[in-house]
Amino acid sequence: MSEYEERARAVLSACKARGIMLATAESCTGGMIAAALTDIAGSSTVVDRGYVTYSNEAKMDMLGVLPETLATHGAVSEETALEMASGALDRSRAGVAVAVTGIAGPDGGSTEKPVGLVWFGLALEGRPPTAQSHIFSGQDRAAVRSSTVEMALDLVLSSLKNA
Repeated sequence: MSEYEERARAVLSACKARGIMLATAESCTGGMIAAALTDIAGSSTVVDRGYVTYSNEAKMDMLGVLPETLATHGAVSEETALEMASGALDRSRAGVAVAVTGIAGPDGGSTEKPVGLVWFGLALEGRPPTAQSHIFSGQDRAAVRSSTVEMALDLVLSSLKNA
C-alpha cells in the first residue's frame, strides 16, 4: 500500500457516501494530492478535476484568485488558500475542494513566511470556505510536500465527517 493510499481510500469512501465529487487546487504539491486519489482504481466516480496552479497567473486564470489578493497577501496566505478552494469548487462539479499553497523550500522562505509554511483551504458546498496553516519545520522539500498531501487528505476527511 502506498504511503497515502489508506487516507486517499478513506476520502474517496467519504465522498461516495455523501454522493459528492472532489476537486483539488494545488500549488506547492504540484498535483500530488490528485495523484494520490487517482492512483486508486474507481476514483473517477469521485475525483472531478485537479488544478495545478503553481504560478500566480495560473491561480488567477484557472481559479479566479484576485490580483489584489496576491499583491496584498502573497501566494502563500490564508486569503489565497480560501480563494483557491472557492475557485476550484465554483469551477467544477465537486461538492468539496481542497487547496494548498506553501513554501516547500529549500529556498523562498522569510521570517514572516518560513520554509515549510503551507496554507490549506477547504470549500464544502453550502458552507463558507475555511483555511488553516501549518509549518512543517525541519523537513526537506520532499518531506514538506509529502506531509502536505497527508494533511490535505486528513482535512478533507475530517470536514466530511463533521459536515
